[in-house]
Amino acid sequence: MPPVHAARATGVATLTLDSPANRNALSADLVAALRAALADAGGDPAVRAVVLTHTGTTFCAGADLKSPCDPADFLALLREIAELPKPVVARVTGHVRAGGLGLLGVCDIAAAGPQSSYAFTETHLGLAPAVISIPLLPRLDPRAAARYFLTAEAFDAAEATRIGLLTLHSEGDVDDVLAPVLAGLRKASPQGLAATKSLTAAAVREAVARDGARLTELSAGLFASDEAREGITARFERRNPSWAL
Repeated sequence: MPPVHAARATGVATLTLDSPANRNALSADLVAALRAALADAGGDPAVRAVVLTHTGTTFCAGADLKSPCDPADFLALLREIAELPKPVVARVTGHVRAGGLGLLGVCDIAAAGPQSSYAFTETHLGLAPAVISIPLLPRLDPRAAARYFLTAEAFDAAEATRIGLLTLHSEGDVDDVLAPVLAGLRKASPQGLAATKSLTAAAVREAVARDGARLTELSAGLFASDEAREGITARFERRNPSWAL
């Protein structure tokens, strides 16, 4: 089964992450499939917007710790979402962790339902939210970013909206709050959407160009470190890592 499914209806391309065995983690296969699906949607003149969603109870669990994608490939995915000449809308009904939050951050609009939860889990694994900080830091409240990046605390959709991770959330059906958003995008001209996105995503695009190579190198170095090996091993063995107090 492919890890990403694509469908089109009334000007909207819906890309669904569907890799339940690893909770839609960022494996090499999933990242490659998502990049290909985005390119296909971006080249379709009938598509006004892309919706990125998921099956199961997890939108994306972050890096696939058994078979992680190359950090450079993940950076390329983030760049391609930011540079796509069509708005990308995240539709979340489940949990989002670590690298999955980078996908939310680079989307132009992000909406979630009441069962969703969020956590930057990297510091508990001996890692840092390096590459995903590129799209997130221009969008997040700085104090909140420092807190949640450092502590790995989980938070809910209301807090995610308050700090700028989400655009909006619903206490009921997320599709109800997305309906007027998608209606507005369907009425917009392709030229107008592309030019407007170049304005609203400018800070993210600039951050990718400025910091991408440095933070990709940092991420690769952390993953190869002794502390990360201990943190990842402890996660699989369901125990605290050796440094935990």
